Parts: sequence; structure tokens; C-alpha cells
Amino acid sequence: MKFNNWVGVVFVAFLLVGCRGPKTAQLADPSQVTTPGAPAATTPSESLVLREGDTVRITFPGSPNLNGVQQIRRDGKISLPLVGEFKAAGMTPSNMEKELVKLYEPQLVNKEVNVVLESSAYFVFVTGAVARPGRITFDRPITVLEAVIDAGVDYSKANLKQVTVIRRQGGREEQHHLNLKLELQGRGGEPFYLQPSDIVFVREKFTWF
Repeated sequence: MKFNNWVGVVFVAFLLVGCRGPKTAQLADPSQVTTPGAPAATTPSESLVLREGDTVRITFPGSPNLNGVQQIRRDGKISLPLVGEFKAAGMTPSNMEKELVKLYEPQLVNKEVNVVLESSAYFVFVTGAVARPGRITFDRPITVLEAVIDAGVDYSKANLKQVTVIRRQGGREEQHHLNLKLELQGRGGEPFYLQPSDIVFVREKFTWF
């Protein structure tokens, strides 16, 4: 091969390699990218805390005779076959699974228990100067003002300056006195959120006869 022809072949090959350039790296799914040192993402089962009124489905792979659906009672407990009373309120589903594996270990074919939240009932009681006194159920935490309005407050009769929330915690009773009229006027500060089984008492306005 003549020298000039050889130089031409090398030149063309160089151009072809240069045009191809380096391979482009494929972008990773942003949801799969982790930052070194950053905490792992928290799954719903790790962040969700069970409370009274919640309904949970408990399944035992390999031991279906133990499967069941339970609603957490006001005392925070459920009744389970073979083991009896179990305190579920305040636990996450994943922690509950671990505890049930320990309790049922002699009966389990597979050392696995699955706990899933079926529904969440958030109920409070509203009484006093409202149109519909009694138990009100919600699917989310609510404020005192929201509960009173949902119960049908009569603004001509209800004394919104003196609303009391009765809360039982740890065997003792707490009373919180609130001025909802300020909240209606946008001057109430941080809203007061109710907890399950709270009792809201709306006083009636005092009238002279």
C-alpha cells in the first residue's frame, strides 16, 4: 500500500472513532438514587402508628387458620386466637408483625406475619349546644372547630368563647378550655387538634329572662 493511501485510511478511521464519541451513561431512576450518608426512605408501614378505632388485617402465610381482621378497641387492645389480649395501639404495623412472630412462633410453619391497616376510624364526641350531639367519625385528625361545625353549631345559642375538650390520658382526665370565637375571627393562634375519643362540650349562652 502506498504511503499516501495508508495515511488516508488512518485519517478516516480516526474520524469515525471521533464521531462515535464516548457512550452516554443512562440516567438512573430519580426515585432509586440515594445520596451517600442520607437516611433511607421511610416506608408507610414504618411511619404509620396504629391507634384505637383502626382496623387491621392479620395474615399468617402457611397458617391461614390464624388469619383475621380486628378493630383496635378503646383500651388499645385486640383479641387474638391462642394468645389472647394484645396491645396494638401505639405500634407500627412492622413492629406488630415482629411481636406476633415471637408470640406465635410455636404455631407458625413460616416465621412470617403480615399486618395491614384496613381502615382508620377517627372518632370524637361533641355535646352541648349543637344540633347533632353524639359521636362523629372522621378519617383524619380534625380540629375542635371542625368537629363543632360538623355537629351543627347554632351560633345564636352556642357560647363559642367557652368550649371545653375533655381528654383521658394515662388514667387521668385533662380539660382544655378554648375560645373558638377568636379562631373564627382568625385570632386563635395554632388550631387545637383532637385525639380519638376526645369529648367536646359546647356551652350554651347565658340569657336573661
